Amino acid sequence: KNMLERRSIRAYKKDLVPQETLDLILTAGEYSPSGMGQQSTLMVVTQNPDLVAKLSKMNGAVMGADSDPFYGAPTVVIVFADTNAGTWLQDGSLVMGNLMLAAYAVGLGSCWINRAKEMFESAEGKALMKEWGIADTYAGVACCILGYADGPLPEAKPRKNDYIVRV
Repeated sequence: KNMLERRSIRAYKKDLVPQETLDLILTAGEYSPSGMGQQSTLMVVTQNPDLVAKLSKMNGAVMGADSDPFYGAPTVVIVFADTNAGTWLQDGSLVMGNLMLAAYAVGLGSCWINRAKEMFESAEGKALMKEWGIADTYAGVACCILGYADGPLPEAKPRKNDYIVRV
């Protein structure tokens, strides 16, 4: 049911996610599958408004935009993965999926925001990684924005006819 109903949310209320709820979502991320059980990923989470704004600006700069690519979400989880693992991108993607499904399960909205790799390849991003104690072998996979949806859930787009090929 959660997998069928979850949608990407692009408008958020300013209310912070309670710590207990956030911890449930992060635990779901921790228990994501990973190649050979290596757990190559790590998550950096913030609800600090100044840091959220800084990260949003960094993400927007990658696309040359001044708009807020985080859509006003008060919480950001940056998923990183160790590029020494052969499945680093897949591992990080699985964490993102778990985070978004868990968020919906506890009544929150979420959205996958691309450009984390580029954000943390920049001098500013590398400086943040160093400040946070993240080794330079890690790469940004994506940012998961979280919060309470400011409006109704979007309708699902119709599924394409040739989605499944049975052989």
